[in-house]
Amino acid sequence: MDTDVEKYRARYGLLAVIVSNLAIAGVAVFGVWRFDGDKSVIVGILTAAFTAVSSMTTAYLGIKAVSNTAKSFALRDGGRPPQQGTAATPPPAQRTP
Repeated sequence: MDTDVEKYRARYGLLAVIVSNLAIAGVAVFGVWRFDGDKSVIVGILTAAFTAVSSMTTAYLGIKAVSNTAKSFALRDGGRPPQQGTAATPPPAQRTP
């Protein structure tokens, strides 16, 4: 059941990113087509579109990577919190003034 939820979440999250990127690209193409002579406006439109697409994609991939890392740690440890006080090295000695 939990893996089905993860599959749907990954599938529809990626679909949302792809649709959003296509919508941004479509608006950018329309903007470039509409302002066919003004080069400074075209550069601004393309810069904004590139920034939006790269930010959206980077955010999705970053969140997905963190989610996968957290899941792998949880599965590796069996969901238990880390044990305290089981360090192999003793704590450093305190300095006296």
